[in-house]
Amino acid sequence: MNDMAAGQPAMDLGKPDYYINRELSLLQFNLRVLEQASDERHPLMERLNFLLIFSSNMDEFFEIRVAALQNQLETGAGTPGPDGMLPGEILKQIGEIAHEAVNRQYHLLNDVLLPALAEEGVNFLRREFWTAEQADWVKRYFRDQIYPVLTPIALDPAHPFPRLVNKSLNFIVPLEGKDGFGRQSGLAIVPAPRSLPRLIRMPDDICQDGNDNFVFLSSMIHAHVSDLFPGMKATGCYQFRVTRNADLQVSKDVDDLASALKGELLSRRYGDEVRLEVADNCPRQLIDYLLKQFELRDQDLYEVNGPVNLARMFTDVKKPRLHYPPFSPRTPAVIRNNDSLFDAMKQGDILLHHPFDSFNPVISFLAEAARDPKVLAIKQTIYRTGTNSEILDHLETAARNGKEVTAVVELRARFDEESNIEGARRLQEAGAIVVYGVVGYKTHAKMMLVVRREADGIKRYAHLGTGNYHAKTAKIYTDYGLLTADEDLCQDVHKIFLELTGMGKPARLKQLKHSPFTLHKSILELIEFETEQALAGKPARIIAKFNALTEQQIIQALYQASQAGVEIDLIIRGICCLRPGIPGLSDNIRVRSIIGRFLEHTRVYHFHHEGEELVYCSSADWMERNLFNRIETCFPILDPVLKKRVIDDGLMLYLQDNSRSWALDADGSYRRVEINPQEPMVAQQVLLEKICG
Repeated sequence: MNDMAAGQPAMDLGKPDYYINRELSLLQFNLRVLEQASDERHPLMERLNFLLIFSSNMDEFFEIRVAALQNQLETGAGTPGPDGMLPGEILKQIGEIAHEAVNRQYHLLNDVLLPALAEEGVNFLRREFWTAEQADWVKRYFRDQIYPVLTPIALDPAHPFPRLVNKSLNFIVPLEGKDGFGRQSGLAIVPAPRSLPRLIRMPDDICQDGNDNFVFLSSMIHAHVSDLFPGMKATGCYQFRVTRNADLQVSKDVDDLASALKGELLSRRYGDEVRLEVADNCPRQLIDYLLKQFELRDQDLYEVNGPVNLARMFTDVKKPRLHYPPFSPRTPAVIRNNDSLFDAMKQGDILLHHPFDSFNPVISFLAEAARDPKVLAIKQTIYRTGTNSEILDHLETAARNGKEVTAVVELRARFDEESNIEGARRLQEAGAIVVYGVVGYKTHAKMMLVVRREADGIKRYAHLGTGNYHAKTAKIYTDYGLLTADEDLCQDVHKIFLELTGMGKPARLKQLKHSPFTLHKSILELIEFETEQALAGKPARIIAKFNALTEQQIIQALYQASQAGVEIDLIIRGICCLRPGIPGLSDNIRVRSIIGRFLEHTRVYHFHHEGEELVYCSSADWMERNLFNRIETCFPILDPVLKKRVIDDGLMLYLQDNSRSWALDADGSYRRVEINPQEPMVAQQVLLEKICG
């Protein structure tokens, strides 16, 4: 019997031992991504892509999370989180784990993936293995394409150490001899311009082996670096890259958010240094020199056996057997069977489960609204749409066609700030009303509202989603979208748009929950209801799927629910600060993470609720930032058939996955869920076969 039911003294739910550190949990997610590169069940090029995704993830981890910890350590501003850890202790553990992970990354690259790819006719040619003909081609390519854009910088009193751009590829070159001015600096820096590709495909007529052959830009520069210093001798050439603090800080008191953000974007390229990556054959005295220049310590140094910028290795190899098989997303029958999406939506809510369901209906909904003379207004939130976005094209068209177009553009979507500023400019020039949400709160909600004049009066139509209005990521992220003409849902969406563009008290909503006003409170109330049901001896169940769980009040509510006997399953892709499986505290909580072909991005909350089976989809994770510092929406799935689809396909199927699933243990480590050789089950693959055919 649990403490709550037995009337025993309550456990201290704030005890640091009951929480996993957020940064270390995020690092564990990156390690799970890295492990996919060694998983032979993935096609070979996809394994390489996982390795590169790990590199990109680690870049952001250092730019944002490690940078923040280092800043806290230097300023003394760091305070312990729920786990009780201080910045210095966290950084020490990160360093130990990250160094080991990076060594494994390059082992997988050099000793596993590149040899396996070579056997499949995909070669990354090293300098020592170039044929004479290949070497001649490299020489010509260097002379014609690379040499004209390089700017070598000799280091002397007139040429101090250059300020190098965040994550840029550079070379440190020791020199012998004097130049034409009699200078003898002994050292130079060669930045590789970002306009140059990091990987160059060698022409077929040079290799004549029918293979895909690639050469690294770094190899080409290394082979011909002496050409940059006529009359002098380069005695070495060593790659290095510095990672900088890339987080943006914009004051709440600025007069013009867009202008202020533009200024911050320039500073991002030259933020404080947090990590140095350097070729592992670089002499120690040069490494010490670089560390001194960047004011970094040995623990910030990563010596790597290969390219220092693996994230730039993404390339197109047209060998189908090395990739996942293609699939054709489904378009729901109700959409196919109607000429107008408005007619289809009048027949009932339409649920889209991306990428298994096509994202095209969302784009078509907006395109039809932009052309339809009956449409009076379109309102939409824009968090990430990507460059060359059809979404922006259709909003522009709608504005030029005289519709009242309102775009709530979130300029601070990390690493998409520049494209969002440009998108806002485009929409303003087309005549749309562009607002930047609420200062101090990111607008992360995914919603679109169309107002249409029909024979029986004004009618509203809406789209609500868990993911961004981004056609590219909709093909590789799992997300839910709801197309609806439900009056209450559409009225709620309308009220939230009024909050975003105007001023006033929080709106009273009938169906939607939204941050920062009602969502956190509603989640706690729903968890508490299940807790009370369990204490009364009634069935109680919670299943939730999202990207991260960090919010302490929710974690404590889940602990109390577990103590009461509520069965809880959490499917959390990334960060989880809750410790499952602690006797007497979280024995009834299970946490799993799914890492597979598609990035799991859906946010679904399911509560038994006396058999009512409440199901919500949301743009919000269970994190402090989502629940208190962002504008988020959480919408119910009301149609019983659609509700069952979400439970079956979006939750239960993932709980049965025994091939791509990792279980979180109480000590904060993850282990692969045992694969049943007789009945292996990959949830994403089952959905591909079930939905796409």
